[in-house]
Amino acid sequence: MIQSSEKIITNIEKLKKAREIVNRIDWSMTPEKAIDMYLEWGAGWTRGNDFVRGAEDESIYFVIYDWEQPRVTLLKRNSREVEELAKVAAPPELVKNAIAEGGKKAGVGVYPLTHELKVWLSDQLDGPPVE
Repeated sequence: MIQSSEKIITNIEKLKKAREIVNRIDWSMTPEKAIDMYLEWGAGWTRGNDFVRGAEDESIYFVIYDWEQPRVTLLKRNSREVEELAKVAAPPELVKNAIAEGGKKAGVGVYPLTHELKVWLSDQLDGPPVE
């Protein structure tokens, strides 16, 4: 269940100033990998050597909800809950391309970011280079 914060950041400039959050963004996390790691402990194939060791482990990462275009949502997830930290506008074409690359399917609705969208966000946030 998504725990919505009353203080969701809705402006990219405000998110940029929240360095304690920006510096912790996991640019390699995807919605599928997060579910595998945090909700299906021991059952997944996407994990490799990346796994949750305990309830205190968490990830901060972006997703796209196709019903909220053209925005991206920054989530903080652990094994107990997921919290929306920010919802910020993104270039419509980059969001559209990410959904298309993710294989838009009825009933899915949650998509990972493309490399191009990650680079754009990292640049906007003065974040680390995206590999």
